[in-house]
Amino acid sequence: MKTRLTPDVTFEQAALVASASLIDTLDVVRALPATRRILAFDGDPANAPAQAAGFDLIPQVTGALDARLADIFAHCSGPTLLVGMDTPQLTQQNLAPVLAWAQALDGATPPTLTSPTLAPPTLGPPTLSEGAPDAPTGSTPGAWLGLSTDGGFWALAMATPDGSLIDGVPMSQDDTGRVQLSRLQQAGLVVGLLDELTDVDTALDAAHVAALAPTGRFAAAWCAATETATTSQTSAPTPTPTPEASAPRELVEARS
Repeated sequence: MKTRLTPDVTFEQAALVASASLIDTLDVVRALPATRRILAFDGDPANAPAQAAGFDLIPQVTGALDARLADIFAHCSGPTLLVGMDTPQLTQQNLAPVLAWAQALDGATPPTLTSPTLAPPTLGPPTLSEGAPDAPTGSTPGAWLGLSTDGGFWALAMATPDGSLIDGVPMSQDDTGRVQLSRLQQAGLVVGLLDELTDVDTALDAAHVAALAPTGRFAAAWCAATETATTSQTSAPTPTPTPEASAPRELVEARS
């Protein structure tokens, strides 16, 4: 993941930045009230970050991103929220509408959160952020979607998990979010919209997101990587890129 951050940083630095993004996301999800938290991990579970303790680790299936996302929902029942790992600036407030919705559906029972693949949380009545998108007036959503500024989506929640509503949606395109929204609506679901967020794909995205959440691990990793790159450029010729280091490619690592 995050190979598009090069050549601004090295492959090894990009891997560290990706790991920091995942850990920031795990921290947010851990603080949410949930009945279950899942991490869909690509690789040896022994290499999962320590911050994944308490999460159910499931392997990612082979195939394109839409198939991998669809499979996650097959492991869930009841209100389920999928969150990507490319938005380390994510806050609990961004998720307040969907968490309140899940509580209303099941009374006091929280949903299942899946992000990098996370499972559901149970919050007390959350306070919606000012100006945050809400459900269509007079209707109860059957799903929620968080669109990203590049045309994809960073979150998807469904009252009744159904992977077939994701399978076949073209991923990593500038219309992915619109296609996914249409797929949900065509299935007869009322869809609520969450805040639009920037997901990290390029160096410009990384710098923007680091500025939005300057105290997180992601910001620290990005600053360290860019400072090192700047120092290297001023003191020596640009080194030949080395093979990409192994980095956790958690679900929703590619633009979803």
